[in-house]
Amino acid sequence: MMPSADLGIVVVNHGYPDQLERNLVGIGQSVRPALVVVVDNFSGIAQREATTRLCAREGWTLLAPGLDLGFAAGANAGARLLRSRGCNLLLLLDPAVWIDAAGVLVLAAACVADPQRILGTNIRRQDGSICDGGGTVDIRRGHAPTRDGAAGSAPDGWLSASCLMIHGSLWDWLGGFDETYFLLWEDVDLSWRCVAAGGSLAVRDDIMVLRSAPDSVPAVGADLVRLYSNCRNRLAFAAEHLTRRQLLGWLLHSPGYAAEVLRAEGRRRPARRAGPMLAAAVRGTAAGSAVALRRLSGPAPYRPGGRRADERRSAPEQKTIG
Repeated sequence: MMPSADLGIVVVNHGYPDQLERNLVGIGQSVRPALVVVVDNFSGIAQREATTRLCAREGWTLLAPGLDLGFAAGANAGARLLRSRGCNLLLLLDPAVWIDAAGVLVLAAACVADPQRILGTNIRRQDGSICDGGGTVDIRRGHAPTRDGAAGSAPDGWLSASCLMIHGSLWDWLGGFDETYFLLWEDVDLSWRCVAAGGSLAVRDDIMVLRSAPDSVPAVGADLVRLYSNCRNRLAFAAEHLTRRQLLGWLLHSPGYAAEVLRAEGRRRPARRAGPMLAAAVRGTAAGSAVALRRLSGPAPYRPGGRRADERRSAPEQKTIG
């Protein structure tokens, strides 16, 4: 196996560190001298104190903002610190995800071999079924359903940030996650910007990665943030990456999408009251619609390393990263 001196691991935590202790301790101890950064988005005094004790015990670097930065900004902060300490390989992990040291080193070696490629994995439940890893964007219906992670490397594919290996030079080129997403769709956006800039995506389905169930039920506020962000960020993604005609289609499908998200959340949390959940979905759809309408009435957006949305699908060639 290759040495892990260039490797840095970023985990964005929110809440008690039970899953961090169960899933990250073994990795942190097995792939030394890799650096581990835990970004603890603030959720309460007791949770912060418990996370601080765990990080001190394991020798992890703790970034402890006084508020909830969201996943995208938290991951960016952790990655900036690792890059400043010389880490050229960045592994992003969800605290609920377990991967063994051998799998980490396989991802690291593949990243060194092809630094212009983002690497993901299939993430499985305890029963062996795939629950995460990536998928493809359904341009017609305006969905990005999670499927077998192998779909993530297909046209219109994306890779989940729950377990993601990326070379530092590619991360710097892309500018990390777009922090306007706060939570959800930031990994879809990063995947698409990578491909638009001349990079590629790949899924290593030979690596065992497991997702554990949460130790406690998330607070109502966390569920509402997820609902809001899902509905809002879907339209923000379309405004950034799709043609005006495609964006209009996503906008028209927004009520149906919000209804599907509400049904799915209702199945996950049947005890939650419907009123606040519906309000969060409506607010998120309204906020996303405002972003979409600004895009429809103005010029197509442009990012360094990418192309305007109306140009990307018809471009004869792609820019090479470097």
